[in-house]
Amino acid sequence: MGQSDTIEAEEATGTKRFRAKRNAILAAASEAINEQSAKGMTFADVARRVGLNTTSVTYYFKRKEDLAQACFEHTLLTLGDMLDEAQAEPTPEARVAKYLSLNMGRFARIREHDERALAGLSDLRAMEEPMLGRLMAGWRDIFRRTRALWGEGAQGRQKDLNGARAHVLLENTFWIPAWINRYDLDQFERVEARLMDMFRHGIATKGAKWAPTMLDIEHGEAEPGREAFLRAATRLINELGYRGASVQRIASELNVTKGSFYHHLDAKDDLVIECYKRSFDTIIEVQQAGEAAGGDWWHRLSSVIATLLDVQFSVRGPLLRTTALTGLPRPVRNSMIDRSNRIARRYAGMLSDGAAEGSIRAVDPLIVSQSLMALQNAAFDMRKWASTMPREQAVAMYASTLAFGLFDDRAAAG
Repeated sequence: MGQSDTIEAEEATGTKRFRAKRNAILAAASEAINEQSAKGMTFADVARRVGLNTTSVTYYFKRKEDLAQACFEHTLLTLGDMLDEAQAEPTPEARVAKYLSLNMGRFARIREHDERALAGLSDLRAMEEPMLGRLMAGWRDIFRRTRALWGEGAQGRQKDLNGARAHVLLENTFWIPAWINRYDLDQFERVEARLMDMFRHGIATKGAKWAPTMLDIEHGEAEPGREAFLRAATRLINELGYRGASVQRIASELNVTKGSFYHHLDAKDDLVIECYKRSFDTIIEVQQAGEAAGGDWWHRLSSVIATLLDVQFSVRGPLLRTTALTGLPRPVRNSMIDRSNRIARRYAGMLSDGAAEGSIRAVDPLIVSQSLMALQNAAFDMRKWASTMPREQAVAMYASTLAFGLFDDRAAAG
């Protein structure tokens, strides 16, 4: 080996070592983002996770914002690679099945510690410009490529429906890590099959119609102005994340002083807790109204879904997304997760009762209930989409994705 060959080998070894350490830092930072949010992540914590000192981390990433951006870009790149592989399949159904399978394979490797979790994208909007613009452009590209799983060139209502399908598919795969730890690794194949069965056929029986009743959940405010206060705070936290929605920003949105904020609540954690209580109380009130309504269980469940989507798309909303949990102290976070799980179990009960009477397909109620949680949770992000059409049509189209499956075009026909 000549001198030039030796130099090239040394450079290649150095580059490989550099990339390996950089990737380890990215993986550790992604974990920190998922646990603490992008703004809550610190260089010191990331360094501790990879066994380095803080100065060593800054050698690879000069600022914390640069590190967060790199984590989000890695997530977007990974999603894009999976979508490219799925797009090679011949039909929309085969493409969706492939994309789901690729995600489940990734979760299995994470369980076996062969791969690290990606940074969730819920904090992406809390980034500052010019990073925000680049990242949002990347996210819009992922959305378009997901929508293309159903084919290119769709226009009008069909394009709207494909957009709803893309959003529901993405949000369902993003939500899986929240509940997959309840299943052993050897059950992952079964979980994938049950999810794909729902994506193929929906939860309604063959021949069922979408004819929900909007449930009455109007009630007076216990304290004047408090509902508007919590609504505005919920919207900002949903958009910017727990740490991105500062007290000053919330106060400015409401055109009140920080002092007025603290008149309502003692601390920011209290605000998030109150927003969660408001959201959970709303969901449970709708579920209770649906359970008490007349008709078969499909009518009751579809009425619950329709009413909650209407809340998300209207000025009455939104409901607080579970992504805000990353900012809360662990005991409070666990309490909120427990209540969320009880809500999911209510859905599971309705699904089971509907299957027993024959008005709902025989689906896995524990798995499908989590998909319903993802549906209602993520609908907030589709408010702009919903505003382009009559509310009733938006609710029916978005709900059709799980009601009748991701390949039923009736909702596009009107």
